[in-house]
Amino acid sequence: MRTRRLGSSDLHVSEISLGSWLTYAGGIARAQAEACVARAFELGINFIDTANSYGRGAAESFLGEVLAGRPRDSYVLATKLYFPMSDRDYGLSRQQVLKQIDGSLARLRTDYVDLYQCHRFDDETPLEETMAALDESVQAGKARYLGVSEWTAPQIEAALALPGGRHLVSNQPQYSLLHRVPEQEVIPLCAGRGISQIVWSPLAQGVLTGKYRPGEPPPEGTRATSEEMGGFIDRWLEQDVLEAVQRLRPIADELGLTLAQLALAWVLREPNVASAIVGATRPEQVEANAAAAGIDLDDVTLERVDEVLGQSPVTS
Repeated sequence: MRTRRLGSSDLHVSEISLGSWLTYAGGIARAQAEACVARAFELGINFIDTANSYGRGAAESFLGEVLAGRPRDSYVLATKLYFPMSDRDYGLSRQQVLKQIDGSLARLRTDYVDLYQCHRFDDETPLEETMAALDESVQAGKARYLGVSEWTAPQIEAALALPGGRHLVSNQPQYSLLHRVPEQEVIPLCAGRGISQIVWSPLAQGVLTGKYRPGEPPPEGTRATSEEMGGFIDRWLEQDVLEAVQRLRPIADELGLTLAQLALAWVLREPNVASAIVGATRPEQVEANAAAAGIDLDDVTLERVDEVLGQSPVTS
């Protein structure tokens, strides 16, 4: 498993990281979840990403339990805040930053997180207030570094101009073969400012695995058939998208890769991407995804991929 430096920090994170959205918040059996985490460590994955809002604390509590027996310096732990934890607890006010970091640390059973991230931008709180509170958390030793998720380039730049901005080392955007919006402004800005991308949904909610076939109903038990997990996938289930994904299969086959490995290797071709977050419900999925680390796609392959996908509107 190769690692990459996370922005200007001294953290080195595995190219493939393990996410915990819904799957480790009660979405799968406890034994399965524990097996996935164990396999991740066996494969050299050292970066675990979660959030306080995943199961309203359930994912953090699970991770706190399963990580308790491991040396704290053997993994890089990231969590987030912003989304509601109750009817009154949400957003990025100073009160919430200081309250939610303590709650996360208690559930995670640790004295600090390596990366504390703003899950979204808070239009209702002055940015100065948010960054000052985050800076307090770093100064208190509760977080080593700061990150954001789905912030625009101007929002990131504004945060960097404030005192707490010196701790900002990462952004977590949606980025995949089918969603390349960060390439327009965010990646160019971050590449020059010591900020790495930690990519979520690099497999476009599983569509880039090729398991959803054009003209066929989604397989039972997949994300597309789940009421809890299917809300983000509809945009990728259009027939032209599914057909384009299937046209990628010969390219993957020629390289001896699965479609998922091709998609992950494509994301990791971008130097500004430090890690691609994957979810897994089985240890075998963790292993298959981890195999994408260290794969270097040549220019000819990258050109063929772009030709296959064409100018589909979801790629811009």
